[in-house]
Amino acid sequence: MASITLCMINQKGGCGKSSTCFHLAGAFAASGCSVLLIDADPQGSLSQGFFGSEVIENLPAGRTLAALFDEECFFLDQQQLILQTDFDGISIVPCNQHLARHNIPEPEKAGLAQYALKEFLEQNDGYDVVLIDCPPNLYQCSWNAMVAADYVVIPVPPEDFGTQGLRAVHQAIDNARKLNPTIRRLGHLVTRYDRRLLVHRSYEERLRELYKEMVLDTIVPEASAFKVSLACRQPVEYYSAKSTAAERTRDLAAEIVTRIAEKSKKRIVGA
Repeated sequence: MASITLCMINQKGGCGKSSTCFHLAGAFAASGCSVLLIDADPQGSLSQGFFGSEVIENLPAGRTLAALFDEECFFLDQQQLILQTDFDGISIVPCNQHLARHNIPEPEKAGLAQYALKEFLEQNDGYDVVLIDCPPNLYQCSWNAMVAADYVVIPVPPEDFGTQGLRAVHQAIDNARKLNPTIRRLGHLVTRYDRRLLVHRSYEERLRELYKEMVLDTIVPEASAFKVSLACRQPVEYYSAKSTAAERTRDLAAEIVTRIAEKSKKRIVGA
């Protein structure tokens, strides 16, 4: 598989961006891929998932993603931003509150700062999969992620608040193409799904009516194994490989690879 960079974006908090990155990294790593996680959300939830809140919150700015946007860190050795987790094949560029002041609105006016993450990934390109966790807004951090990414996945919980603002997300992706012409929507990912709830089934059906093939076939369920494994600081693949949660995560990883392969074929045929 060729190297791929995906970012998880939605303006809604709590829709599963961080947890999807966390568990998906485990599925890819277990299959033999080297994975780099980029925590681009100032809340630092993804980083805390691996190292705990005390460790992450006490990291200086120069050891986090914030360093890429800080002029005082111009001569920084970027390799020191990458931390190895306790799991073979999974590394992460952590994030904490220091990033918040750099996550400014109107990122299109930020000049060369728009390319900070893209340049970092170009200089640290030895990974099979890069997963970028974005904050619940479309400011500088999400913009940088789209400028750097090959594909966008939009996690969507099947409820009103989760589906609101999707047009703005799609518009932001279209705008990002001015700086990154090759970025593509991989699809909407239904998360935190409870099949027992009629409202969830209805929203899923409506989402597929609206976006058709742009909704991924794999659905991420609201499963306790996700939460328990996160509490144990382990992707579900390592905590409970036989659980339904782990199976669905492997399905998601496989579908992502398949969809990317299909899109690559279409590009070649179109060329």
